[in-house]
Amino acid sequence: MFEKIEIEKVKGYWDSRPCNIRHSLQPIGTKEYFDEVEARKYFVESHIPYFAEFESWESKKVLEIGCGIGTAAIGFARHGALVSAVDLSKNSLTLAKQRAEIYGLSDRIQFYQANAEDLTNIVPIEAYDLVYSFGVIHHTPNPSKVLEQIRSYVKVGSKVKIMVYYRYSWKVFWILLTQGKGRFWRLSELVAENSEAQTGCPITYIYSRNEICKLLESHGFHATDIWVDHIFPYSIPEYVNYEYVREWYFRWMPPSLFHWLESQIGWHLCVTAEVKP
Repeated sequence: MFEKIEIEKVKGYWDSRPCNIRHSLQPIGTKEYFDEVEARKYFVESHIPYFAEFESWESKKVLEIGCGIGTAAIGFARHGALVSAVDLSKNSLTLAKQRAEIYGLSDRIQFYQANAEDLTNIVPIEAYDLVYSFGVIHHTPNPSKVLEQIRSYVKVGSKVKIMVYYRYSWKVFWILLTQGKGRFWRLSELVAENSEAQTGCPITYIYSRNEICKLLESHGFHATDIWVDHIFPYSIPEYVNYEYVREWYFRWMPPSLFHWLESQIGWHLCVTAEVKP
């Protein structure tokens, strides 16, 4: 249902509120601001460093598709990677470039404004050791075209790490129950509308394990690792005021049970893949 949505609508959405831009009360663009953005992101989504394996890419070439305001790009560059960072949103890239300058990493990151479905017309074609895309390809009209583009930037031995939203997740159930009032026939529209911190996201696809594996297989990749993580447990009204108060139905859970639940019905479907021989 999303294929007819114009990419300019997607661009306008992310330009209006770059991802994680409200993760700090410090003046936007300062080192203090970027430090807090990173700390808060990895506090709430602590599985990301484990998935990205930042320290494993020293002296390697990394292509990040959908870098946003640069949190992961900085993580890769800080650990010695040479990074090509791509985003559709001009406003996001402005902050990402400023961030790289503040941390003295501009010489390790090359930024490109590009549509992920049309990378080869903007980003010079070369083989990367890692193509990384966290929470991005499910927001473009044709995710299949992104994977088609990625094939131009990998070689045998390259890794592709992507995160897409999980169909059988607590978040989908919560959206259906609280926002959709059980109207499951409107699920695609409801998920898109409520998938992000700012409502009204034009496009959001959701995938089962089998669906994402089939999509990867159709473009010459095979998944070598796939797992689920991340349930957001905090009350939104307090969270937007930088207070971490768990929803009542999560407060009684011991950490071990909560983490098990995340591994079963988390929102993030994390996939590592390689080129099929």
